[in-house]
Amino acid sequence: MKKMLILLFVILQTNVTIANRNTFSEHPTLPIGAPAPDFKLPATDGKWYSLSSFKNAKILVIVFTCNHCPTAQAYEDKIIALTNRYKDKGVAVVAIMPNDPKSIRLDELGYTDLSDSFDEMKIRAAEKHFNFPYLYDGDNQEVSKKYGPIATPHVFIFDAERKLRYSGRVDDTEKPGKTPKHTDAANAIDEMLAGKPVTVSTTKVFGCSIKWAEKSNWITLAQQQWAAEPVSLSAVPIDSIKALLKNTSNKLRLINVWATWCGPCVTEFPEFITMNRMFRGRDFEFVSISADDPSKQAKALDFLKSQQASSKNYILNTDDKYALINAIDPKWQGALPYTILVEPGGKIVYAHEGAIDPAALKKIIVDNAYIGRYY
Repeated sequence: MKKMLILLFVILQTNVTIANRNTFSEHPTLPIGAPAPDFKLPATDGKWYSLSSFKNAKILVIVFTCNHCPTAQAYEDKIIALTNRYKDKGVAVVAIMPNDPKSIRLDELGYTDLSDSFDEMKIRAAEKHFNFPYLYDGDNQEVSKKYGPIATPHVFIFDAERKLRYSGRVDDTEKPGKTPKHTDAANAIDEMLAGKPVTVSTTKVFGCSIKWAEKSNWITLAQQQWAAEPVSLSAVPIDSIKALLKNTSNKLRLINVWATWCGPCVTEFPEFITMNRMFRGRDFEFVSISADDPSKQAKALDFLKSQQASSKNYILNTDDKYALINAIDPKWQGALPYTILVEPGGKIVYAHEGAIDPAALKKIIVDNAYIGRYY
């Protein structure tokens, strides 16, 4: 029940379906007929863009989107396809990332391996081979405040005179693989290219709410909540360790074997706390196993408390380290740290001896079938 409430809280804080945009937004949405506000923003391709960068386009499509939002990720391929469809018809597409990265809680990142920093935008643009400029407005959000997007993604389409003719969704089906009944953005472009008025000029927008800088107090609240969570370390027999590897749960289980005397273990451990906070609202759990001697349980617990490790934490109740090695993974040679990812049913889908690559592991987790990037 507690985890269900946490997930509901995150969804309510993250996602929004809007009927009247100007009623619900702190920053009013640009009205139909308004001129496009100018901008000068850096893009992931190393260039700077402004309205004049697209002066030769008959139609300009500006999409406010981001990395972390599951709905935004679900629409990435559709925006790429939209760009390809109209690139030879005088239509330019540009994306702007409106979120303040510092205002995004870790528990809002449960559907992604990347947050919304400029460096992470560059990674996402390269991975997805974006065929449109991807601009960053996260530092002061001045451009985003002028346009007033409600959610990511939010599409604004301007005519040759750069007057707004359409504001709303890409289409009515956010999940990949489903066929939309209403292709609103494409319909608007087609009508504009034909010299016709746009039949449906505004629609509701579904997606993740914009992370305005003035909402950054949520970060402080989250930190207070995490600091208040209890931390424990249970001494268990070898059979309990073996049971962890069988994983009879319905969750993807990340297991890290560490020790207080292991420098790389101590250095990388905060990364596992981050992953736990990101994904624990999903079908995921993090488990740490201390390889310290049982006589050092108090010292290991002190370390876990310093890390706010409110996950499941275990220490073997004997000093038989080779029994621990064989129970975890017979292929493990015994060097610390050791990290494995176990699917329900006991299938090990990731095993790594030594320090992990946090970015790579997050991607493996979110791309696993038990987690996924979409609702």
